[in-house]
Amino acid sequence: MTKFSFEQISHSSEVLDRIIDAYGFTSKLMLADHFGMASSSLAGRYKRGGFPADMVVRCVAETGANLEWIATGNGTKFNDEELDILRVPRKKIIDGQLRDAGILMLDQVIFPKGKPTPKKPICVVDETSQYIIEQQYPEIYDGEWLVDIEGKVSIRTLTRIPVKKVRVSGIGMAFDCSIEDINIIGKVIVTIN
Repeated sequence: MTKFSFEQISHSSEVLDRIIDAYGFTSKLMLADHFGMASSSLAGRYKRGGFPADMVVRCVAETGANLEWIATGNGTKFNDEELDILRVPRKKIIDGQLRDAGILMLDQVIFPKGKPTPKKPICVVDETSQYIIEQQYPEIYDGEWLVDIEGKVSIRTLTRIPVKKVRVSGIGMAFDCSIEDINIIGKVIVTIN
């Protein structure tokens, strides 16, 4: 780990903004929720100006972010040479819609051996399961997929049938349709229960 001057450390608001950035959150409220604190408590930390050491340490431990970058803004956000970590956008299915839910940091060993690391992955949370979805796929084949059917997003099992059709099952009644009748967002490559 490199040494840096403690006098370079920024005001707490700048440090807290970098923590939000390191997690991939899009709001202060997401940070407060992650740390299990009231939004008013986080607002107090922004105003007081003290160095948020507890939050910095936890952020470094959970994201692998560079301590110097979080504390001072100098250097790189992540030292990619030392990490085998993949930053994956995280989405949540709420009422059939995909909503942003921050970033998921994954060790690349989670992916099946002998298969390439996904090129355009996203993590989708649906109730108690998380799915790693590859959005770049050469063709549609049997398996679990993230699909949009008439404006509602869900994880479904697709089975190819002749003449460019699929059988869609997994939630409610199974049905057959043309591949063009549904919007296929990506293939489920890993399921985390």
